Amino acid sequence: MTYEELIRDHAGEMIEKLVTDVVTKEKAEIHFEDAGDDQWSVVRMHIYEEDKEIALRLHANDVYELYFGYYDDKDEYFEIIRKLSPEEKDVIPKGLQKIMLKVLRDEEGLRVPGTLLTRNA
Repeated sequence: MTYEELIRDHAGEMIEKLVTDVVTKEKAEIHFEDAGDDQWSVVRMHIYEEDKEIALRLHANDVYELYFGYYDDKDEYFEIIRKLSPEEKDVIPKGLQKIMLKVLRDEEGLRVPGTLLTRNA
């Protein structure tokens, strides 16, 4: 299975893996980033032994993206970015969605207890 197929066909599983990693940390970090006119809040995990990164991005207008970055055998870095469907977005705990929205609005990252992100109210 290629990474493109993984992102296309198994996005929900990847989101669950990322969310599990983030919420089990004592302190989770949600960052604010921008590139040109685009801005987003992001939460990420790194799989260092495999040179991979999985991230969840929130852009304006409630647009969520799954980001997957990796190095190939020639040490070239590749990125795959895929917009999430409403069903895939529903996998994200409401607490994490609220904090990501706050970071995006305030244009400032936060470090919060991972357990805070699991709240669904």
